[in-house]
Amino acid sequence: MRHAIATAAAALIAVAACTADAGSGPTTGAPTATTPTPSTVDDSPRLETFELPAGAGPHDVAPAADGGVWFTAQHAGYLGHLDPTSRAVTRVPLGPGSRPHGVIVGGDGAAWVTDGGLNAIVRVDGATREVRRFDLPGDRPNVNLNTAAFDGRGVLWFTGQAGFYGRLDPATGAMTVHDAPRGRGPYGVTATPSGEIYYASLAGNHIARIDTATGAATPIDPPTAGQGARRVWSDSRGVIWVSEYNSGQLGRYDPASGQWREWKLPGGGPQTYAVYVDDRDMVWASDFGADTIVRFDPATERFTTIGLPDGAGSARQLLGRASQVWGATSGADLLFVIRT
Repeated sequence: MRHAIATAAAALIAVAACTADAGSGPTTGAPTATTPTPSTVDDSPRLETFELPAGAGPHDVAPAADGGVWFTAQHAGYLGHLDPTSRAVTRVPLGPGSRPHGVIVGGDGAAWVTDGGLNAIVRVDGATREVRRFDLPGDRPNVNLNTAAFDGRGVLWFTGQAGFYGRLDPATGAMTVHDAPRGRGPYGVTATPSGEIYYASLAGNHIARIDTATGAATPIDPPTAGQGARRVWSDSRGVIWVSEYNSGQLGRYDPASGQWREWKLPGGGPQTYAVYVDDRDMVWASDFGADTIVRFDPATERFTTIGLPDGAGSARQLLGRASQVWGATSGADLLFVIRT
């Protein structure tokens, strides 16, 4: 199976583009999601996969400052580093009981990990691989840590799906954990170019803006009820894009106008897991149900669908660098890159 996946990944992956109805207007009340229809074939993006050690169960990825890629080996309890050139994988143990979920790279070049098993934020030095652990307060056990983002002042904000969000000041180690205003669900989190923080609540079916000065979170409801807002990402203008897992939609919230738009992913029964906006403001999402990655062009409202190799199931988070979009598939212990 693994040989078949590697062989398939070496070839060009054909991608089918879909065109959404550009005539649909912003939604501010009842949902009016747009359903795409098939169009032409676009074979420009190329996908390549990288095998990881068996049992890794990779969840999130983050391009490293040295040109490699960090990944959280959630099933095996370590932070991994892939060298895309040599395909070598380095393991950084995080401690007994570790179940790392999210990873991002800070301005210090270090990998910052949200570890649900340890109930801690973990910093791994990009050069020395030294591990430093920031435990959550004792009165906040089992937060179910998910993802993190740095605000404009270098403070790390994180989510806990058990109904929490919080902040860590890396300079002092000071940490504060807040109760989410609607309880369980905080999952994805993002920072805008101006340093504002938004999170998505999967169980709560909303996104929320955090006042980084006071720590208060204000919920913002998408038009579609029960949509399952899972992850969020900001584009270069501070517009917030949302992966709506339950409804299979891609959402767009403009903080300046307060208006929403939503688009249904192509195919039958999509489950929009992750969302990422690249350096050209193209929007990428993973379809957990179809084992595909989709690219959405906001200017033309066109989807491009990129199929993963057979057996490469459970595509999760996406993140990238210029001309590269990286992701992980926990079902097959693979990382993948789409070169654009």
